[in-house]
Amino acid sequence: MNMFFQYNWMVREEWYKWCEELPEEELVRQRTGGMESILKTLFHIVDVEWSWIRQIQGKPDFQEDFEKFSSLEKVRQLDARFKEEVEGFVNNWDASMESRLFTETLPDGRVVTDTWGEIVRHIIAHEIHHIGQLSIWSRELGRKPISANVIGRGLAAKEFNR
Repeated sequence: MNMFFQYNWMVREEWYKWCEELPEEELVRQRTGGMESILKTLFHIVDVEWSWIRQIQGKPDFQEDFEKFSSLEKVRQLDARFKEEVEGFVNNWDASMESRLFTETLPDGRVVTDTWGEIVRHIIAHEIHHIGQLSIWSRELGRKPISANVIGRGLAAKEFNR
C-alpha cells in the first residue's frame, strides 16, 4: 500500500515540474474530460486524497475552494500542507486497519459501508485515473507525458528500508 502512495507522490511531483514549463493560461485552459483543466485536476487529486484519509478516521473534512488555489504554486503549497497528515497515516498503516469499516450516508439518503482497505485503494486508483487524463492532455499539447511506469523508480528499495 505504502509503495503505491510513494509512487503517486513521486509521479505527482514530476507532473508539477512538467507544469512549470507551461504558461499559466495552459494550466487553467478549459479541456475535455477530467476536471476540465490541468491545474484543477491536480488540485482535485490532492483534495480527494486528504479528504478521504480524514473521513475514514472520523476527522472533520472541509472542501477547499479551487478559486483560492488557482495557481501551480498554491496547489503545491496545499499539497505540502495536506501531505504531512496523509503521509503520517500511510506510514502507520498496518494489517489491522484493512477491515475497519467506514459508513457514510450519501446525498440520496442511502447508507453505504466500505472497508478502510477498499477506500485506501480507491484513493490510489483515483489519482492514477486522473494522471491518465493529464497524459492525454500532454499529448494534445504535443508534449511527452510523465512516465506512469512503476518499474525503475526504486520504490521496492524504499519499501524494504522503512
